[in-house]
Amino acid sequence: MVPPANQGGPSPPNPHLTQQFLSSILSQRGPSALPYSEDTKWLIRQHLVSLTDAYPSLEPKTATFTHNDGRSVNLLQADGTIPMSFQGVTYNIPVVIWLMESYPRHPPCVYVNPTRDMIIKRPHAHVNPSGMVSVPYLQNWVYPSSNLVDLVRNLSMAFGRDPPLYSQRRPNPNPNPSPSPSPSHGSGYGPAPSGHSSVSSNLGPAVSAGYARPTIPPRAYPPSPYGSGGSFSRPQSDDPTEVYKRNAINKLVETVHGDVVGMRKGREAEMEGMINAQAVLRQREEQLNKGVKEMQDEKEGLEQQLQMILMNTDVLEAWLRENEAKRRNLESVDVDAAFDCVDSLSKQMLECTAGDLAIEDVIYALDKAVQEGAIPFDQYLRNVRLLSREQFFHRATATKVRGSQMQAQVANMASRISQFIS
Repeated sequence: MVPPANQGGPSPPNPHLTQQFLSSILSQRGPSALPYSEDTKWLIRQHLVSLTDAYPSLEPKTATFTHNDGRSVNLLQADGTIPMSFQGVTYNIPVVIWLMESYPRHPPCVYVNPTRDMIIKRPHAHVNPSGMVSVPYLQNWVYPSSNLVDLVRNLSMAFGRDPPLYSQRRPNPNPNPSPSPSPSHGSGYGPAPSGHSSVSSNLGPAVSAGYARPTIPPRAYPPSPYGSGGSFSRPQSDDPTEVYKRNAINKLVETVHGDVVGMRKGREAEMEGMINAQAVLRQREEQLNKGVKEMQDEKEGLEQQLQMILMNTDVLEAWLRENEAKRRNLESVDVDAAFDCVDSLSKQMLECTAGDLAIEDVIYALDKAVQEGAIPFDQYLRNVRLLSREQFFHRATATKVRGSQMQAQVANMASRISQFIS
């Protein structure tokens, strides 16, 4: 009998929303960031996007994973079902694929996720009693060529050869039992009663009455570390007291979770503000250190200049002490005749320079006088014009004399060089 079409199954996730979710969750920073390496987050996103494109029944989520040492961490998972073909019928095996902190350099952690009416087959070549899956593809995982799409394809083929789950027998509530089909051949699973062999809504198409159910239920073994994904076993009683108690607990958990989320957001905002303030303080510290260093350098430069001035002062004072007696003997000497020039050009340069400086002093004295109103302004202009003309001639003559001196020095050096060459 051909199995009926899938009805009431979950609709596949929107690829655009899935990509948006992955981009948002992998780009988070701070305490809420996922514990994956920054250089692998883009590859993780690509793996999950390719997985949801190839298998829409697997949906990326974030949940809390609890390690064997009790440490809890928020990780990505792909939660849903994997299709497999067994005896010509397609079944959906519920699984959870956890992407561990070291993914994709190391393989993910895969668990089968039985519903309340499913049981894990024991013994099974690839699934232990706790639901953990171990297939050769996981054991031979090679970064970066291995990926989730190939992993799920291998799981589908492995489960098709040896289904890890089957339906547990249930008492028939119908007082008029319908005829039961014969057990499946060589499968080792109990037969599912006709009319009662449908699987829960997340397991794909129901199976016709002639086939054994390779499906999966709650187990008496320790639960797999699904974290915030919650326990997947359902209460066996519909007692109103139990329902009320369960609803109250759920409400309390939701309230506490909301309060924790609010507190975390507030603390994150405070931490962000403190981090920004710390960055500003560090910038100001750098500016202050730079200013202190500049002042220390300037202080050292001033101290060196002070030492030089003190040394020069000592030299001048010593010279004055040595020449004090000579000063008394030179009181009757004419100042203008105190210096003898070596040649006519030097004498002419001395006279031009003395005249230029003398005119500069006279112009300065005229400026002071006109500011104080000691002389009329028109007289000031006439005198400044005459003095400036005379000062110009002195400076022009000094320039020509300086050029002649330079030529004489060059000629002298050339004659000396020729003597050494010869």
